[in-house]
Amino acid sequence: MTMSLRTLRGLRLLFSLLVLGGCETGQSAPNSPATAVADATPASVEPEESRMWMTVGERRFAITLSDNEAARAFAAMLPLTLDMPDLNSNEKHVDLPKVLPTNASRPGTIRNGDLMLYGSRTLVLFYLTFASSYSYTRLGRVDEPAGLAQALGPRSVRVVFSKN
Repeated sequence: MTMSLRTLRGLRLLFSLLVLGGCETGQSAPNSPATAVADATPASVEPEESRMWMTVGERRFAITLSDNEAARAFAAMLPLTLDMPDLNSNEKHVDLPKVLPTNASRPGTIRNGDLMLYGSRTLVLFYLTFASSYSYTRLGRVDEPAGLAQALGPRSVRVVFSKN
């Protein structure tokens, strides 16, 4: 009986190693209940839907959109060419052709590269980091904002927002 108990333990260990060895860390075995649930759950935002581009002169910046109604409504308006005047030497702003849904909050700290909506219609692109008590709806963020302040400069600037 000791031999069969030892054999059963060995087989259980071997089976466990085979199952775990066939799966990468964090994944379920094929056809397991966890895999079936994961496959049935749709992704909320596809990578290509969460990305847009901003061109300022010769510079092109990738922007990752937020996963919210306002960002989706903004993306649906693209392409847009906007003349954006400077405000407070830290942001560009412009009124959009139509209102967008809002879900404003106070971020506390505005970061270089933040793309926000002030109110329901004013698009704001920040090019400096600073503290703020104002409320905004987040639309997205410039992926690599290095050089953004230099590209935008202290003047009014033409900005092209596009899906590709």
